[in-house]
Amino acid sequence: MEEINQQYLTGERAMFQAQNCHFSYCTFAEGESPLKESADLEIDNTLFRWKYPLWYSKNVVMRECTLFDMARAGIWYTDNISISDTVIEAPKAFRRTKGIRLQNVDMPNAAETLWNCQDVQMENVTAKGDYFAMNTRGITASNFRLVGNYSFDGGADIEIRNSRLLSKDAFWNAENVTVYDSFISGEYLGWNSKNITLINCTIESLQGMCYIDNLVMKNCRLINTNLAFEYSQGDVEIVGYVDSVFNPKGGIIRADRIGELIMDGRKVTIDQTKIEAGEILKTSDHAAWEK
Repeated sequence: MEEINQQYLTGERAMFQAQNCHFSYCTFAEGESPLKESADLEIDNTLFRWKYPLWYSKNVVMRECTLFDMARAGIWYTDNISISDTVIEAPKAFRRTKGIRLQNVDMPNAAETLWNCQDVQMENVTAKGDYFAMNTRGITASNFRLVGNYSFDGGADIEIRNSRLLSKDAFWNAENVTVYDSFISGEYLGWNSKNITLINCTIESLQGMCYIDNLVMKNCRLINTNLAFEYSQGDVEIVGYVDSVFNPKGGIIRADRIGELIMDGRKVTIDQTKIEAGEILKTSDHAAWEK
């Protein structure tokens, strides 16, 4: 393996088609696409300061690196990349990339990051930015912390554990999603999705979990959550109190207490949903805004 140590590299495609190289304590400065079409790289303690650092690359291991803001759209059309103990400040970091491993990675500007990717593993990752992981398939994440709306739109085959998601409109149009032991806060959670499973989660959501085909919730707590489950079908188990349940389409909903149960026979077939609650404080046959 060729050793490239403490070099300051500039210019368009500075190390174009680099093969079997180890970059250590280097800086990639002005000049687009410095490592385009590269393969079999080890990179550590290296700074990326310009656009498109790793496009069409294969078999890359990065450790203790920094991608600054201008290293945007950094890793596209790349296969098999492992990144650890790294800060990715740049937005749009991953696009159409397969085989991504992220460990101890911070992404403070993760807008439009991880789009149309496949086979992603994240451990102890933080991200801030809207539209995270759009249309990405095959995600496993643990100790993941996200601040950003519209996350995982169109995603599939997703498993998340021990995480915190502050994300309006998360998991829209998604399929085969399971979230364990996590906290989710965000309006309109999970709309128009299929096979959504939430286990031991705490959720805050205005009009959350609506328009879902096969929603499963086990031992979940809903705080400050109203107008939940509109046109959703599934098997729901709520610990404690839910503010209101609105026109579920079918299945069973269990809760200790329901503040208001709204079931409009003009919109849904009422007897297709079984409600088991220790107490229902109010029942209505239409929403407050309807006549």
